[in-house]
Amino acid sequence: MFNRQNDALLQVIKSLSKSEKRNFKLFVRRNSGSEELKTVLLFDALDKMQDYNEAVLLKKTPSISKGQLSNIKAQLYRQILNSLRTIRDEENIDMQLHELMDHARILYNKGLHLQALKILERFKELARNYQQVTYLQQALFFEKKIESLYITRSMQNRANQLTEESDKVNTGLSMVNQLSNLALQLYSWYIQHGHARNRQDMQDISQYFNENLPEEALHAPGFYEKVYLYQALCWYAFIRLDFIQYYRYSQKWVDTFTSNPQMLSVETAMYIKGMHNLMSAHFDLGNSTKLAACIIEFGQFSRSKIVKQSTNKRILVYQYLYTARLNLHFLEGSFEKGQRMVPFLERMLRQYGQYLDAHRVLVFYYKIASLYFGSGHYGEAIDYLNRIINSKADLRTDLQCYARLLHLIAHYELGNFDLLEYLIKSVYRFMAKMDNLSRVEEEVFAFLRRSFVVGAHALKPEFEKLIEVLRQYEGNPLEARAFAYLDIIAWLQSKISGVTVQEIIKGKDRGKRS
Repeated sequence: MFNRQNDALLQVIKSLSKSEKRNFKLFVRRNSGSEELKTVLLFDALDKMQDYNEAVLLKKTPSISKGQLSNIKAQLYRQILNSLRTIRDEENIDMQLHELMDHARILYNKGLHLQALKILERFKELARNYQQVTYLQQALFFEKKIESLYITRSMQNRANQLTEESDKVNTGLSMVNQLSNLALQLYSWYIQHGHARNRQDMQDISQYFNENLPEEALHAPGFYEKVYLYQALCWYAFIRLDFIQYYRYSQKWVDTFTSNPQMLSVETAMYIKGMHNLMSAHFDLGNSTKLAACIIEFGQFSRSKIVKQSTNKRILVYQYLYTARLNLHFLEGSFEKGQRMVPFLERMLRQYGQYLDAHRVLVFYYKIASLYFGSGHYGEAIDYLNRIINSKADLRTDLQCYARLLHLIAHYELGNFDLLEYLIKSVYRFMAKMDNLSRVEEEVFAFLRRSFVVGAHALKPEFEKLIEVLRQYEGNPLEARAFAYLDIIAWLQSKISGVTVQEIIKGKDRGKRS
């Protein structure tokens, strides 16, 4: 799954819709009636390929020599991007602002300075309405340039007004920059390490957060300041497994869009990410009713024009919507029902593999493996866990660790005792090396070692003892990670009761609803 198409031109061509491909052909041939344009021939050949193969490509385009290929590919790449620019998107604020700025520069170069300033006023009004601070900065810089070089007499006190506007914009931009940096660094830490593993992680992440959170951030008025603040608070809470605060700031993240509806079309991907975190928070808190309601709302949003018109938005919605649906199956204990999604997920991973980051693919593999494990299909669970274990992605060390632990328990369930002694040592060493062993995991490893010398008739009391030991860690934030990734209590209850994990969880969910 990680052998992505490694040719940029092929990736761009595969991302085009039928209408975009048709527009490209019209764009390229607008000044030529020739059907033998080499860029068009190359486009058609690449469009029919699934994976890039230069030898096959040259064979299919005999009019293009190997020495010409690199230059023609570069020309074709530029032509595709230029053709996409001609497709006007009335709702794209970036394109509207770029167009206005282009018009202002054309008028300026013609010596029509007052007309250029009028265009810039329209530019600034649009930028303010959609809180595009960086564009405002560009416009102000251009205005100051015109006013300092030419006596426009556009209005009195112009210098004072431009100075005040510039100071205000720069102050807001500085705050956005600080908060977005903080949010990005926290998210990067999570992608690399997962949740906090020990007290040192807790102290380090808290110290970094407190040192880099601007004092005035909590009272910042702008849309972007609020969104990046809630993002940072979200990741901070999530890393520390503080799911109440994670839910609180995920909801505030989404509510910021409710208060600024015009921003939904501008920052759609940011809204989608906020909804993903809100649905994840409901899952982490075990609230299946609210998660189901959120899934319905998000499903309706997935069918909106805003989403349908963009490949990037569709892919983001797909991956987060189906992650949420998988999570709902975990909460409801409907593991076998959830397995019906697996063929679709496999098709999605194949179809959109080049667009998905390795982290997201690993998460899907772990969730699919957990579905199979929960319904007692341990062989299938092992197949998906092996994909994680054998991946070369150097991220989410916590996910790598828990994939190995679940892999070990699946082999235990299958009775592969000839492998278990080796696996126990191997997984224990791996988790210790990653500084990933909690007290819960230590107890599980100790139990698995004991089970080799305890007869089958004596295992049930051992399971009961282990549950009692583990329950004392359930409220400990430093141990919460183990329960978040692997419902070890439900597994032990299933062993004692002689039923599958999904039956145990179904019973819990019914109890919550009654």
